[in-house]
Amino acid sequence: MQGFNLDKFDSYREDNRLEVKKARGGLPDSLWETYSAMANTAGGVIVCGVGERRDGSWYTTGLEDARKLKKELWDTANNPRKVSANLLVEYDIEDFEVGGDTVIVVTVPRAPRELRPVYVNGDLMRGSYKRNWEGDYHCAPREVRAMLRDTGEESPDAKELGAPHTVAELDVDSVREYRFRHDARRPSSAWSSLDDASFLVRVGAAWEDADGAVRPTQAGLLMFGQEWRISHEFPEFFLDYREHMDPSIRWTDRIQSQSGDWSGNVFDFFTRVYARLTRGLKVPFRLEGMVRQDETPAHKAVREALANCLVNADYRQAQSVVVEQWPDRLVLANPGTIICGREQMLRGGLSQPRNAGLFKMFNLIGVGEHAGSGVPDILAAWDEEGYDAPTVEERFGADVPDRTTLTLPLVASLGTSLGTSLGTSEQDGDQAERLLEFCSEPRSKGEIQRHLGISSERYVRQELIRPLLDDGRLVQTIPDKPRSPNQRYVRA
Repeated sequence: MQGFNLDKFDSYREDNRLEVKKARGGLPDSLWETYSAMANTAGGVIVCGVGERRDGSWYTTGLEDARKLKKELWDTANNPRKVSANLLVEYDIEDFEVGGDTVIVVTVPRAPRELRPVYVNGDLMRGSYKRNWEGDYHCAPREVRAMLRDTGEESPDAKELGAPHTVAELDVDSVREYRFRHDARRPSSAWSSLDDASFLVRVGAAWEDADGAVRPTQAGLLMFGQEWRISHEFPEFFLDYREHMDPSIRWTDRIQSQSGDWSGNVFDFFTRVYARLTRGLKVPFRLEGMVRQDETPAHKAVREALANCLVNADYRQAQSVVVEQWPDRLVLANPGTIICGREQMLRGGLSQPRNAGLFKMFNLIGVGEHAGSGVPDILAAWDEEGYDAPTVEERFGADVPDRTTLTLPLVASLGTSLGTSLGTSEQDGDQAERLLEFCSEPRSKGEIQRHLGISSERYVRQELIRPLLDDGRLVQTIPDKPRSPNQRYVRA
């Protein structure tokens, strides 16, 4: 949330992250309800000494004693009988002069996971609030429980299941396929020679009790279990893929975990759905050494997005994971809010998966980023491919479970879809021929851009290089990794 800007006062309106309080007679109790709501949602700003007209515009009310009100703010924020956690530091409470009146601005940060829910009046269940466009609302008991699940140091999927659970409950084919991928990724791993039970213990899918019995963890059950067994432990568990490629029918393909014709677990859902999400992605002719590479940055972005959706789902909330494919977009939604907050997730650098056990198992087969760079890498890859920017939305509401949705547009700003070549004008054709002539030996994108005298790097990439790669007249070489700054292009 951007801080309060005095120059924008006349244009401000209340929204889900901005609230005004008249506060002429002192601080209203509703201020602390708003504080709780903003802290439990996405943060925000409360402006005291301001009223709202019918048209939504603001006017100052005049505070009787601004100094006294600021002291009252600090006293109350530090009173655990009134507020469960003080999130404010010195610069979070400021005063400004507006038209001869003083207004006090309180910037409320989003509470860290270990302090949520922030509640008022010493009442956890009835004093916890969240915020949506209509204002502050009491958290339902399920929302409080969801926040409490996220507060602990132990991951929600870390619980070790006791008797009568055994690893025999896990799907044999799922474990076999996972081990194949693990061994391909880590061919020299000492775990490759272990029996299944010992291997599952090593990857965090199982544990060994005092009697030597090997039993699944919750993470292992989610990853490799049969759906009907998973649902005993997670009654709300449901995974759903919907493909909408023909507007005349409800869906052209569907995979859902309760169909009974496959295991219904997280790992198998990932492998099945990833194949469908990426089958329409274009694969240009590209070499790494003498080996053709059939994966683009878009493939990796889709893989990371799908794993991110599954790893961060709150499987104890209703309305579980839903992945939808449309001709112009992919939409991946999971129950639960973003642990570190939307803004931090977009910045990257902080890895806080909701289900650390699932995250570890995906990471062992080369899926998932430890450095908290997963979402920034997805955004960068989508930009590199030239498509419209992905969007991330958190939904909060009194009558619906919290939900996080990532949308990956399959349409470029230039109006092209993922499966359509960009095409060239007559001028583009002349530039393309010059490019091919220049690339009689390997050239970098920067060298090509300078040789052609074109200022737009994106134009060179999307209008010239990409079509030539697609029709095989240009070959991409990869000396170390797909997005290397040393990338070179050479005429086929």
